[in-house]
Amino acid sequence: MERCIIVTRGEKETKELAAKLASFLKPGDVLALEGDLGAGKTTFAKGLAGGLGIQEPVDSPTFTIIKEYEGKLPFYHMDVYRIEEPEEELGLEEYFYGDGICLVEWASQVKPLLPEETLWLSITVQADGDRRIEMASGHPRWNSLCKELCQA
Repeated sequence: MERCIIVTRGEKETKELAAKLASFLKPGDVLALEGDLGAGKTTFAKGLAGGLGIQEPVDSPTFTIIKEYEGKLPFYHMDVYRIEEPEEELGLEEYFYGDGICLVEWASQVKPLLPEETLWLSITVQADGDRRIEMASGHPRWNSLCKELCQA
């Protein structure tokens, strides 16, 4: 499994990293995003949306579970924190195997439902306030992307 760690300093750099990642995405890509409350998951989602050409404001779908946006590709921003059983009939698979980009916050809650090719991202707040963003996947496509982003 290829791992890549990037440290961002402030919201602007976190959004820039996410926007750069967006430029590599293809229909059907699923990104699993983990991190404590306040780690920057929604900030990352805003940057990803911007990179996908989405103009409307992006906020956390905590109470709605899924928010849909139209850009260069459909963008499905999910927050599955409140899902107690991954088997709950929510139709998530339709999104995961659809034609858009899925970003799933608290993705470990629904891990059994995620495609094998999912790119896992973990955001950790460091003591100085910087964000440590780790990307990991065993899929060859993501492995080459991780190498490219880490060398940038």
